[in-house]
Formats: sequence, structure tokens, C-alpha cells
Amino acid sequence: MPVSFSQRNRLAGPPPGTLLRDEISIGFRMFLVDLPHADVGVEIDDVHKVVCKVLQAWPNERLQPYYDYKIRIQNCAWFHIYDIIEGVYKLVFDRTWNSNPGTTSVLARVINEALVEQNIGWQLVDGKIVIRGDEAFEGTIKTAVTVLQQNAKPTAAGHLQFAISDLSARPKVNTSGAVAHATNAVECVMGEITGATMTLGEYLHKNPGLFHPALKKGLHGIYGYASEEGARHGKEGTQPALEEAEFAVAVCAAVCTLLTRKNRT
Repeated sequence: MPVSFSQRNRLAGPPPGTLLRDEISIGFRMFLVDLPHADVGVEIDDVHKVVCKVLQAWPNERLQPYYDYKIRIQNCAWFHIYDIIEGVYKLVFDRTWNSNPGTTSVLARVINEALVEQNIGWQLVDGKIVIRGDEAFEGTIKTAVTVLQQNAKPTAAGHLQFAISDLSARPKVNTSGAVAHATNAVECVMGEITGATMTLGEYLHKNPGLFHPALKKGLHGIYGYASEEGARHGKEGTQPALEEAEFAVAVCAAVCTLLTRKNRT
């Protein structure tokens, strides 16, 4: 697929706070309809097969496959669009993983570029559609997961990945779970450093040297927020707002990176 002027000059990124998550743009439906024409290893029959399977519909034998699935993509519910993307990815992966494994990487790149261009807050990662934040949020999470994995902290990295999965949950976002997993990630890293098993609040109280006092105060605030909003103690009727949950997850991810880099063994 040709790279446009805006993509070449990194002008296609969405402004913070405007990402579409519970709807889909007409432009992206058009992109998906014409995906077989993007030279990414996807054929018209592939899309037709997946669309009918996802929507549990018989193919319309009176129409050519392209026009049949075009009508269905135009009119299906927004969330089925992402089912279709995952289905197409799996079909291509199953067909090419042994003979041409790079095909799915190209497919994912083209899809993710279209999602960014259309200001959509989702992305295709390892064949699954997961939530996407703005550039700063994405960079913070990816850096933390990479640093944790490289420093033999897979449990903490897993908690951050679970936090992203919780933010991706639909129809109802699990913001409580996301914040809980994020704070658990920090606790895992602190446990590795101190050799003790405690809550985040206890770690902060008993290990004053881990942080600069000002940073420690900020992390105390995150821990207090997580507890007050029900993310840690199951407070009935309380659920963190999505924007606040994303902020808490990003802060915890940054803390994991800081602690790991400062305390490499």
C-alpha cells in the first residue's frame, strides 16, 4: 500500500482524547472492503469467507463475493469489524506462517496504519485487537513491558499486559481490573528488589529509599486512588473512569521501568 504524505511526515496520529472506541468510521469500513486490493496477502474470497463466518450468514449466491461482503461490512455492528479483522489475520497466519511468516507482519502494519489514520483507539497486536492510547501512553506501556521482559520479570510484564486486556474489554471496560493489575505489576517489581511480599502501600512505607520523596508522594496517591475507587478492594458501586484508569496504568508502567532500570542485578 502506498505511503501517503501524512504518513511519511508522521501527521496521521490522532489528537489525544479523540480516539474512537465504541463506534467505527465509514472510512475504516471502506478500507476493510478494499483490503484485498492493498497487496497484503489477502484475497477477495478470504474476506468473503471470514465475513460470512463472523456474521453467521449464508453467502448471497446472486452476488459476486466482493459485493456480497461489501454490503455486509457496510451494515454490520461496529464490533464485528474487529471480529472480521482478527478472522482475516488468523486465516492468513494459518496459511503463511510456515512458508512466508512475514505476511502477517505486513498485514498488521497496514491495518494499524489505517486505524491510526482514522483516529480509532484500537490496534492489532499478535492477531488480537486491543486498546490503543495516544502516542505517549503506547510508548510508556511498550517500554515497560520490554524492560521487564529483558530483566527477567515476566510476572510484572504479564500484569501490565492484563491491564491492557482489561481496558480492551467490551461491552464494559474493566477499569478496576486494569488499575489492580497495574499496581500489582509495581508490587511484583518491588518484591523482586526488596525480597519481601507486601502491598504497594507497605512497600512505600517501609522502603523510603526506593524513590525521591516527591515521586513517592505521587505513587502514594495512585495507590490511594486505586483503593478508594474499588480497584483493589472490590468497593461496591465504584468503578474508575476510563481516562483515569489509563493514567494510573501509564504511571504504574513508568514506575516499573524506573525501578527496574535503577535496580538491575
